[in-house]
Amino acid sequence: MRGGFWLLLAIMALGLAACQGSDERERTAPTDAQAVVTVATVPVSPETRSAEPSPVPTLTATPTPPAPVAAVVNGQYILLADYERQLAQYQQALVQIGVDLDTEEGQANLAQARRDLLEGMIDQVLVEQGAAAMGIRVTDEELEAQVQADIAAGGGQAAFEEWLRSSGQTREEYKQMLYHSLISQRVWESVVADVPPSAEQVHARVIVVASEEEAQQIGELLQAGGDFAALARERSLDLATKENGGDLGWFPRGVMAPELEAVAFALPPGQISQPIRIGDGFHLVQVVERAEARPLSEEMLALLREERFNQWLGALRSRAVIERFVKD
Repeated sequence: MRGGFWLLLAIMALGLAACQGSDERERTAPTDAQAVVTVATVPVSPETRSAEPSPVPTLTATPTPPAPVAAVVNGQYILLADYERQLAQYQQALVQIGVDLDTEEGQANLAQARRDLLEGMIDQVLVEQGAAAMGIRVTDEELEAQVQADIAAGGGQAAFEEWLRSSGQTREEYKQMLYHSLISQRVWESVVADVPPSAEQVHARVIVVASEEEAQQIGELLQAGGDFAALARERSLDLATKENGGDLGWFPRGVMAPELEAVAFALPPGQISQPIRIGDGFHLVQVVERAEARPLSEEMLALLREERFNQWLGALRSRAVIERFVKD
């Protein structure tokens, strides 16, 4: 094992990788990594396991926190010391991969980390509260077995202990990190379990231009017999599809912009829509073909699962009582 293995593991577990941009029709595919959080745990009795948003557990906070807190989520403390420790670990990880924290970029990374870390810790508490309500748990035996598997995969006990020293962590802190990862993965699997492997889908093309006038002009050309793919290659502003004639491929409901989906699933094959404004652009959509039940690609299945999980977590967030005490 080398330090890079455990460094990568720590960065993934912290869930602080830079967010990637996406265009207006796409969603980001999920990762298995979850945010890590050490919290002052208030026990919650398990309820019936369900993939639907669970009621927020009733948690009773002690009148005085055991130590300064970074946030309180439904009465459950996120300790300031744990927030600062994880922030320091992330800062150390940045340095080890060559980021100069004295530069403008380095400072921007740290500022973003402060914001993302607290929200990630809050999400982790919500996930674990949801896990308790769903009856999902990780036993001590399962946790220890996974620790041993990780040690073996990383090169053995001596190398693991060396990495712990270099990263400033204890074995118990690592186990805590691993527990959060395992419980999050099990919640994910439960929540997305009923996302079907096939769905109604359409195969469509799109041309995106800057003004409604231009969209109307192209629409007239298409009505006169113009070739959709050729016009897309010539005039579309959508760089993701321009070169392949505006082809969006097959997609189900729930992965594109709602405005585009509403039109695409209403059009019969071969027809072309009126100009649709989505964001700053005007879209012309042509449905090539459709299927009532078509197997989902791995990418589309991942997007639908992510959407299902985000809806579940968003429902928990919307009903949660969250107090933040860390300033940006």
